[in-house]
Amino acid sequence: MEQLRTPTFLLDAARLRANLEIAARIRREASCKILLATKAFALPAVFPLMRDYLDGTTASGEHEARLGAEEFGKEVHVYSPAYTETEVRSLTKHARHIYFNSAEQLARFGHIARAADCKIGLRINPGFSNATLGGALYDPCAPGSRFGEVPAKLHQIDWTQIDILHVHALCESMADGSVGLIHHVAENFAPYLEKVSAVNFGGGHFLGKPGYDVDALIKAITAFKTRFKTDVILEPGAGLVVNTGELHATVLALHENEIPLAILDASASTHMPDILEAPYRPEIQGAGQPDEFAHTYTLGGKTCMTGDVLGTYSFPKLLEIGQRLIFTDQMHYSFVKTNTFNGTPLAGLALRDEAGQVQMLTDFSYDDFRARLGRGA
Repeated sequence: MEQLRTPTFLLDAARLRANLEIAARIRREASCKILLATKAFALPAVFPLMRDYLDGTTASGEHEARLGAEEFGKEVHVYSPAYTETEVRSLTKHARHIYFNSAEQLARFGHIARAADCKIGLRINPGFSNATLGGALYDPCAPGSRFGEVPAKLHQIDWTQIDILHVHALCESMADGSVGLIHHVAENFAPYLEKVSAVNFGGGHFLGKPGYDVDALIKAITAFKTRFKTDVILEPGAGLVVNTGELHATVLALHENEIPLAILDASASTHMPDILEAPYRPEIQGAGQPDEFAHTYTLGGKTCMTGDVLGTYSFPKLLEIGQRLIFTDQMHYSFVKTNTFNGTPLAGLALRDEAGQVQMLTDFSYDDFRARLGRGA
């Protein structure tokens, strides 16, 4: 492992399979569909493994939809808060399930999807807040949210033109959130549930998190299906890959300015932006809270962004230049959001297979940075 160049995200296939077994059990016992949300995790190298456990992928736009169609190869569902006509026409080449955000978008573009023989979905805002990360920033039902048609307008819609009712209200939610959403929708939207053939309860179901009550979810889905005679779809992202991989980083320099500082080749700004956006504090193997161990450091990235700070940690021993640090649980909403600010190289992607062998999947270079900046004069 010391030979693995840094920074690199390393996925463990055995741990991924363990999470997928949970998804497979839910699919089997609740007779529902489970899709991979590629906005949270998209690593084609493990799509063959995931394909055996899931029904397909769900996308947030044209490129993700194409990735799902070409690399995963099963059902592709797509939702966006807004489309252009050109985008909808292109999406019909990759996706057979297209969800619209509002009655207005449905009226403008629904006929295009129908003409292409796609299933039509409408996202509604169910008014159920259970996002456990980031408060209103990650709550699709926060006041003023742009996600989903509001309940007051649902009676104006021609439901004979809609196949799937879509609700997404969760973020890293345990079973109480998943079950609560299902019950809330059942009790508040029954007249519309009786008009559709399927209900998509979105993502945010933290299925692979220790302590998630899988039995409670299966029971809730089963009761819902029995009552409304509809299919049920879930589209987790993080829940399928929680605790399946890490980000490996190296200490580049030690510094002091009133407090001890360590500068890493991994950056919050470029490699782990959710540290700043969520915000949250990732765990590091062998490290603790400030002052828990003898030596406390604030860790920062090498960019010129003042706020490029990964957090404050304590260690049993003094840090050394060249020392490897491993940030845990770094597979969801991580490498899919990396960027090249300051010309910072993209973090590598690697896979540890189930035999324990590590393979680098990427060889990012200057060309990847340069390609994003457009052609020259």
